Amino acid sequence: MKNLPPEDSAPRLGATRPSAPPVGEARPAWGGAALAAADSESAEVLLRRLQWTVIRRLDGLLQGDYRTLMRGVGMDLADLREYQHHDDVRHIDWNVTARQQIPHVRVFTEDREMAAWFLLDLSPSVDFGSGDRFKREVAASFVAVLAQLITRHGNRVGAMLYGSGVDSVLPPRNGRGHVLHLLKSMRERPEGKSSGSITRLQDLLAAAGNVVRRRSTVFVVSDFISEPGWEKPLGQLAQRHEVVAVRLLDPLELELPDLGLVPIMDAETGQQLLVDTSDAGFRRRFARIAAQREADLREALGQAGVDTLELSTDGDLVSAVMRFTDLRRQRSRVLAGAAGVTPMSQRRAQAA
Repeated sequence: MKNLPPEDSAPRLGATRPSAPPVGEARPAWGGAALAAADSESAEVLLRRLQWTVIRRLDGLLQGDYRTLMRGVGMDLADLREYQHHDDVRHIDWNVTARQQIPHVRVFTEDREMAAWFLLDLSPSVDFGSGDRFKREVAASFVAVLAQLITRHGNRVGAMLYGSGVDSVLPPRNGRGHVLHLLKSMRERPEGKSSGSITRLQDLLAAAGNVVRRRSTVFVVSDFISEPGWEKPLGQLAQRHEVVAVRLLDPLELELPDLGLVPIMDAETGQQLLVDTSDAGFRRRFARIAAQREADLREALGQAGVDTLELSTDGDLVSAVMRFTDLRRQRSRVLAGAAGVTPMSQRRAQAA
């Protein structure tokens, strides 16, 4: 242990956590040895609880009865419209063009069949939480909800789990048993990394580029506390697939309260420090560095061309997913309008 370092060597944000919880504070049985002791029965309990508290409220939002917000593997004919200079000539409907004497193209929508992949960052930094939940628990709840919603419509989900590296790959399947197997795999802590090493998220993303061949929806579930270099493989993955960055965070990673002298440990490297959180100057420096990291992370995700869903340990999962789906629906309408796609019923009314 040592005292607070100089300003330019403040602890790495997000990877730190109190080395021991305050006296009397109750912690959930999710981290440490409890993770390794989790079994299929606990996964069943988690899924049953989420079925009543979350899934019933979200069912139909991410994937309705007629059209999904996620990317499928097939196409359905949705409409016909006049040809524009940027259109693919292979989509021209020659029969309609001959009748109307004006070139028309077919407009397609994705069908409801889809395959989803979860790229799961289970490195030590996700075993952190300043409140009642760890980031790993938030990730498990999110995966349980999305996997159940997707597979109950006959679609498939797969996963790649990263701990000390890409530890395991679960091929896409459907069914409740597969979802339970996925949750159990998440709860089994991967082998710990050697001291001094940090997460390399780029290894997971690069491996996904080789494993996920068919066009899919890919959820990258991580706190994005990683060695630099993950931005390029993330952008490459987004060129082929529909990628959603599901970012896990905790309020303590953004702003420190006045807790006095607090021993903290870097979960990635094992380095320990004793910091004086009653020092207002230190808290300001911490908040400034955290704000800069937030801005850099959002810019990197934006440049990669991926959608972002932020899940906080003190937030409500239903509200977060509903806000996200609302934004996707609005964007779909805007893109459809920009492309000049007019519903068939409206075209008939205009013709009449």
